[in-house]
Amino acid sequence: MIRLDRRPEPSRAWTIATPFVAVALTMVAGGLMFALLGKDPVEAIRTIFWDPLFGDFASYSRPQLLVKAGPLILIAIGLSLGFRAGIWNIGAEGQYILGAICAAATGLAIYPAETWIVFPAMIVAGALGGLLWAMIPALLKVRFGTNEVLVSLMLVYVAEALLASMSLGLLRNPEGMGFPGSRNLAQYPSAANLDLIPGTGLHWGVALAFAAVIVGQVVMTRHQLGFRVRLAGQSPRAAVFGGVNPGWLVVVCMGISGGLAGLAGMFEVAGPAGRLSIDFNVGYGFTAIIVAFLGRLNPIGILLAGLLMALTYIGGELAQLQMNLPLAAIQMFQGMLLFFLLAIDVLTNFSFRFGRRAVA
Repeated sequence: MIRLDRRPEPSRAWTIATPFVAVALTMVAGGLMFALLGKDPVEAIRTIFWDPLFGDFASYSRPQLLVKAGPLILIAIGLSLGFRAGIWNIGAEGQYILGAICAAATGLAIYPAETWIVFPAMIVAGALGGLLWAMIPALLKVRFGTNEVLVSLMLVYVAEALLASMSLGLLRNPEGMGFPGSRNLAQYPSAANLDLIPGTGLHWGVALAFAAVIVGQVVMTRHQLGFRVRLAGQSPRAAVFGGVNPGWLVVVCMGISGGLAGLAGMFEVAGPAGRLSIDFNVGYGFTAIIVAFLGRLNPIGILLAGLLMALTYIGGELAQLQMNLPLAAIQMFQGMLLFFLLAIDVLTNFSFRFGRRAVA
């Protein structure tokens, strides 16, 4: 008989090993899936993890690594703060979309004026858009006790509807011959989020993501907010007795995660994407959940996990082009990572025992 026994305290060894074991198991299971699809599993894994860095198209794909990793890291840092406190913001994708809509609307409202104020105004609008969208589930939870998982997730679909409406209506390019989508903000000098070092993919959004990692590490280890977050996550009742206001913590954590998601949307719409369109959102808000857990909700770990997940994005695109792998297979491969991560994470708090339980 196999049973799980709770450990007296979480295993430090499994805490460190879990992400590496999860990645290894994802490669094995993914290889089997690719083999069932009639593809060479070794070639598929090599295309996903090796070719973006050292393959024939590495000169193009290496800068894209930072472009893809930037929004993932930025969103995941905000999510990790709430997750460690037991506050589950699953709707970062919607906050990302609202940040992009508000930022694009601000930039297009000033267009075609050439002034330095445009880009900072878009940053503020993007952050506020994501923050205010996150306040809906936060305030509903504080006031009425609603489930923030369901509310934040459902608001993603509302945000997608707003995105389609804006792309086809108020923000549609009047010179676009009727096609959906806004003007190209990357071609509007005052609003463009260009590379700080040409050809590297290092734009302002990536720089802010790196800064968020540093600030997040300091907050979680050196600041009172980090102490309250850890205390609330480990023992909610002890946190209340320790003077932590649960409602205040929900609003703060949801606000920070929403604001960072909105900023990610702002930097994306002003740079790599360039404009609002019906298919602007590519799932960064959902993938950032995998990044947050793969990084063990630790800012440094999230940085590394974000780069790894960005690698699977780019490698997945190469695999689709070079091996004709379907997009669904690549998405399933990425999903396996979260599945194995959560499965193996059980061993952090539990250990396997074989044989019958002793009867007292």
